[in-house]
Amino acid sequence: MGFKINTIRNDFPILSTKVNGKQLVYFDNGATTHKPLQVIDRVSDYYKTENSNVHRASYNLSHIATDLYENSRKFVAKFINANSYREIIFTKGTTESVNLVASGFSDLITEGDEVIITVMEHHSNFVPWQQLCKKNKATLRFLPVLKDGTIDLSELEDMINFKTKLISITHISNVLGTINPVKKISEIAHNNGIPVFVDGAQAIAHTNVDVSDIDCDFYCFSGHKAYGPMGIGVLYGKEEWLNKLSPYQYGGEMISSVNFESTIFNELPYKFEAGTPNVAGALGMEASLRYIQDIGMDNIIKYEDTLLKYATKKLENIKGLRIIGNAKSKIPVISINIEGLHPFDIGTLLDQMGIAIRTGNHCAQPLMEALKLPGTLRVSLALYNTKDEIDLFADALAKAVDMLT
Repeated sequence: MGFKINTIRNDFPILSTKVNGKQLVYFDNGATTHKPLQVIDRVSDYYKTENSNVHRASYNLSHIATDLYENSRKFVAKFINANSYREIIFTKGTTESVNLVASGFSDLITEGDEVIITVMEHHSNFVPWQQLCKKNKATLRFLPVLKDGTIDLSELEDMINFKTKLISITHISNVLGTINPVKKISEIAHNNGIPVFVDGAQAIAHTNVDVSDIDCDFYCFSGHKAYGPMGIGVLYGKEEWLNKLSPYQYGGEMISSVNFESTIFNELPYKFEAGTPNVAGALGMEASLRYIQDIGMDNIIKYEDTLLKYATKKLENIKGLRIIGNAKSKIPVISINIEGLHPFDIGTLLDQMGIAIRTGNHCAQPLMEALKLPGTLRVSLALYNTKDEIDLFADALAKAVDMLT
């Protein structure tokens, strides 16, 4: 397929939408991405011709749905280079994936133990560990963020001790755009016998994800941040760890056998998939990952890096503007603050001009507290955005600043 921006934009019907009489400029891809026709059609086709519950019937339509669902699992395993489809758990998304593992670790973390996360974590990779540590009387420790939006690996090594039972870190910050050195972090952790959980919500659509190369013990992401449907996501876990964890939920499908006295849980991956799964979501997510694969991640990285550099240069000309986070290794996520102005006020004016941009704390209140900021304006770009859109945004932002000062 290659990278042809006009062809790509034509795949996304919503990009032709008008907002307040203006052509939509959508720069909130860190929150959710739009869906190409290939994904929309795949979900629609499933409900039109293939809809059935999976794993549970002897009739042909159920066999078809089951094969499609399990083939999606196998495709995901290959896409992220997992060792086996058994290491792929379908969840509702990143949030449920983190909660699933945190629930399982409630049996493994006891009083006096420690869990390490970073200050830059999204609430989804912050609160579950915070609550687990409170419940089990363990200690949650925070690796600080440096002024440029990166972390110091030597400081991480200093934090690790015999009490450390887990390190959980975002692959890419949803606020700063920083790409964290997760492979090196896994190496440091494993040298100390510590498992690593990686939140890949912001990574899956912007960089190559190879869980075998990273050598993390857990990795998760959401379909909707990678041009797929909402309500579907993936938890990858090494088999040895998934076998150690207790199920997160109980019910149908995750049972091997049950009687009045006891229950034997199903084998991996079904042990963690209670109830009727989101089959259409899994098929839609497979279609979205195939879409990314067809374009080529290297092509996407190259194009998005061009957008990042172009946008950064344009924004530097706005009076009073400061970019929060300037890591050398980052995706096209730019958080900005304008002296004397509240992000919400600017965002409201931009909406009047057809610009969709995120304002606030971006579900990262501890990071905002550390940065001493009420929030930021966040520009998060995707493969369908253009330099022309960046020009429109920069002009609109300059107008908004003039109106408010």
